[in-house]
Amino acid sequence: MFTLPDLPYAYNALEPYIDERTMQIHHGKHHAAYVKNLNDALATIQQSDKLTIQQLLGDLSKVPEEIQTKVRNNAGGHANHSLFWQVMSPNLKGESRRPSGELVKAIDAVFGSFEKFQEQFTAAGMGRFGSGWVWLVADPSTSSGQVKLTIVDTPNQDSPLMDGKTPILGLDVWEHAYYLKYQNMRADYIKAWWNVVNWKEVEKRFTTA
Repeated sequence: MFTLPDLPYAYNALEPYIDERTMQIHHGKHHAAYVKNLNDALATIQQSDKLTIQQLLGDLSKVPEEIQTKVRNNAGGHANHSLFWQVMSPNLKGESRRPSGELVKAIDAVFGSFEKFQEQFTAAGMGRFGSGWVWLVADPSTSSGQVKLTIVDTPNQDSPLMDGKTPILGLDVWEHAYYLKYQNMRADYIKAWWNVVNWKEVEKRFTTA
């Protein structure tokens, strides 16, 4: 059914900001476990192989109650990490690590500037107690009917998809994402992470949304 996606770069490609050993464990152990556990849970549902991850997370009430928690945790873990790997890329020498085009216009309109957006996003990541994620989402639920960018944080492996929102950028603040290199210094991890954000991918997701 669901499979572990390959990384779009080598395990050591995000050095020195995210270390190779963390990437090996994070992708090859943690993400792989979410995929296995999700498939194990869905094996009890007929035609579950026809369900997309968006369909699963968008309406968990359609999942049998006895496996809802397992599906929520593991489908969320699979969806979240699949996005996470894509919105990062190696920091190539001389490459700008800032958004551009319509995305930066939208960020400026909502947050005032890219720097103010970074401050608010970082604050959300620092403020998330325990394990979870911080997101930049395209929220279609505004009264005007237009998509608006918002920053949200979610506990555990919950996904914005559960609330009908489209994540376009996500940061994993579970300790397993950074503890080998940064120990308890989450602030240092987040500061370093900005150096590997793949804004071209984020812009593509924004355009699609």
